[in-house]
Amino acid sequence: MTQIQEARAGRTTPAVERVAQREGRTPQVVREAVAAGRVVIPANRHHLDAAYGGAGQGRLDPIGIGRLLRTKVNANLGTSPDASCKEEERIKMDLAIRYGADAVMDLSTGGDLDAIRTHLIEHASVPLGTVPIYEMHQHKPIEELSPREMLAVLEKQARQGVDFFTIHCGILREHLPLAAQRLAGIVSRGGSLLAAWMDRHQKQNPLYEHFDEICEIMRAHDVAFSLGDGLRPGALADASDEAQFAELRTIGELTRRAHEMGCQVMVEGPGHVPFDQIEQNMRLEEELCDGAPFYVLGPIVTDIGAGYDHIASAIGGTAAAYYGASFLCYVTPTEHLGLPGPEDVREGVIAHRIAAHAADIARGLPGARDRDDAMSRARTNFDWKRQLELALDPTRARRIRASSHPDEDYCSMCGREWCAVRRSRDVLARRRAQGRTEESEASPRPSGDA
Repeated sequence: MTQIQEARAGRTTPAVERVAQREGRTPQVVREAVAAGRVVIPANRHHLDAAYGGAGQGRLDPIGIGRLLRTKVNANLGTSPDASCKEEERIKMDLAIRYGADAVMDLSTGGDLDAIRTHLIEHASVPLGTVPIYEMHQHKPIEELSPREMLAVLEKQARQGVDFFTIHCGILREHLPLAAQRLAGIVSRGGSLLAAWMDRHQKQNPLYEHFDEICEIMRAHDVAFSLGDGLRPGALADASDEAQFAELRTIGELTRRAHEMGCQVMVEGPGHVPFDQIEQNMRLEEELCDGAPFYVLGPIVTDIGAGYDHIASAIGGTAAAYYGASFLCYVTPTEHLGLPGPEDVREGVIAHRIAAHAADIARGLPGARDRDDAMSRARTNFDWKRQLELALDPTRARRIRASSHPDEDYCSMCGREWCAVRRSRDVLARRRAQGRTEESEASPRPSGDA
């Protein structure tokens, strides 16, 4: 049975117990949210078995994704036809996890995809997702594939242990004229491939027409759906248009069908969206998709941040997570420019970890601000060791501190004589001491008869 089926039957799985432990929630609360489809635990049974003494691959430590829990961050990895090395992908995966990624996706399109995927699953301690249509298209033009061949790829990857699939089931033939009115058209690789298939065959999206069979594959291995947004806006000018929302309405329909068939579901979202439209997008997904966890790329709030798109995305990500998203897909500085390397992965993860954390603080999640308050105390006390331990990126913080002529009582930003923290600490200490003296003097003295 899948996690959602077990939860509906009132059974608490080891994965639910682990998620509850990590999140500071009770197993019953997590189980009820999973049963309602509002929390997803991406944990393919083949990947999960090893965590509980089974014969499966990997060493998965289960996570939960949903509004009840802290906001999660995904890091995209993957080769291209121009650059392919499975060991470098593992290095990038390890780096992403080290800096706080809660999940990774293998988006490889070049090299031996089976070998790369297997290598990553064997070493992934976090859920690993894929976009199976990439493999479908690697050795044969998408237009020449039959629905049976597409389903065979899904079955194979499910057996390998992939924890969640991005499947673009919601883009339909009738949506293509709407996309034709856009400035940037269809920017999703999966969406564009299926558009090409529909255009060639003059038929409906085969992944939509065979959705129930896909659900059977997903259920058999407990692979979670990440219903892909093939019509996500790739330019601010295309945000919140009829093409995007028509697909979202279809995804809402598919979410309900998948839940009825015992499958776990996340919904993917935009994309390039002006800051003032983010709340509307989050609310609409909640309404149309029955509260299924929302997994957003960004949103990227400006189109001119080339080289700094991780910042543009993190700005949108904080707003998205505050208003309703549960899962942020990172963007790296190389977005729109090239394939990210290890340093780009690190920067992308940190930027979106900050975005997710900032949203969790604003949402008032229990314990979300504890680490921040501990950092504030360490700063006030000039406890540099503790400050560096608490930093999201201790390595970088340590390097900056070491290069700035460190002293125990101040930093090189202000120097000793201009240090506001040191000066105010001394002034306020004297004021507190003076206050205690005045309070003592004002206290009534015992009478002689006492």
